[in-house]
Amino acid sequence: MIIKFVHGFESIIGQKQPVRILATLLQRDTVPHAMLFCGIDSAGKKAAAMTFAMSSNCLNRPVETFQPVPPPALAGDGSFDAVNPCGDCRSCRKILSDNHPDILDVSPSGAIIRIAQIRALSESLSMKPYEARRRFVIISEAQALNPEAGNALLKLLEEPPDRTIFILLAAQASDLLPTIASRCQHVHFYPLPRKELQALLMEKENLSADDAAVIAVLANGDYAKALGFSKPFKGTDWHHWRNWLLDASGLKQPSSLSQRPIGLKLMFAEQLAAGREILPDALEVLKAWLRDLVIFKFCPEKIINSDLTDTIRDVSQSESVPTLIQKIEAIQTAQKSIRANSNARLTLEAMMLKMGC
Repeated sequence: MIIKFVHGFESIIGQKQPVRILATLLQRDTVPHAMLFCGIDSAGKKAAAMTFAMSSNCLNRPVETFQPVPPPALAGDGSFDAVNPCGDCRSCRKILSDNHPDILDVSPSGAIIRIAQIRALSESLSMKPYEARRRFVIISEAQALNPEAGNALLKLLEEPPDRTIFILLAAQASDLLPTIASRCQHVHFYPLPRKELQALLMEKENLSADDAAVIAVLANGDYAKALGFSKPFKGTDWHHWRNWLLDASGLKQPSSLSQRPIGLKLMFAEQLAAGREILPDALEVLKAWLRDLVIFKFCPEKIINSDLTDTIRDVSQSESVPTLIQKIEAIQTAQKSIRANSNARLTLEAMMLKMGC
């Protein structure tokens, strides 16, 4: 079976600078033994790491083609044909199907990466690569390394096995042990500028300028999150979803939330908890709404939900800033607890009760 390749460097949206760095390393054949990809979760770090590993091992890019040459110049269409993997050779197909013996992925076990995982990795690396020109170890959420695992990894980085490249993925370098970060070449992935994200949504998702503008702000430079907002949700669009969130939470009129029956508050918490995959986005929508009610009092032109300007103006007049900030803080507390793997339903119930005080 031939898998058609659709994941070249061009597919990593809005990351021209880091992609150019990686392409240059490939074309000059100056790949360091360890790299640290920093940036928000959905900036394309994992896709870039996999594409880099594919290109390094693509059988249609023979070893003799790796020559020290000037950095790759983008063609007029922005392509990276000189360094893109083919996607059709045996090596590419194995990597695409997550079935290559020399492309090793290390991810958190629960909330952390444990020393047992690094010990198992070390044992695997004690053997030579099975078939790859370069063996790759991709460590997702490297900030989740506990101290023991971090120290064990440090030993591997200090004496890297032959033909083995480590790629660590993390939100920021400061989340890692300084000794680990200092042994890696850093490649930074950035949130998309708001205007660029808006243009992408208009071009690729056929959104109107107004809708794209609102979603671009809500997504905060995160293209994957923006796509989530722009896709249908349970048979409807994100506008209806946002309206349902505001109505069901009672935050359409925040000052009346204290009079809302406790049963309705707990039912909303249960509904939110049931949609675990879209829960982070839902909390961001609620927080953005409350933020707009505060901001409108001082800088109305800075609100996020600009398509609801009239409603925001009317609601903002009847709400006090301290009360709105208290509700925003309740959501932020819930977000922090959920990221720490607390029970989502209990956390959301506590959030709703606190906001309704």
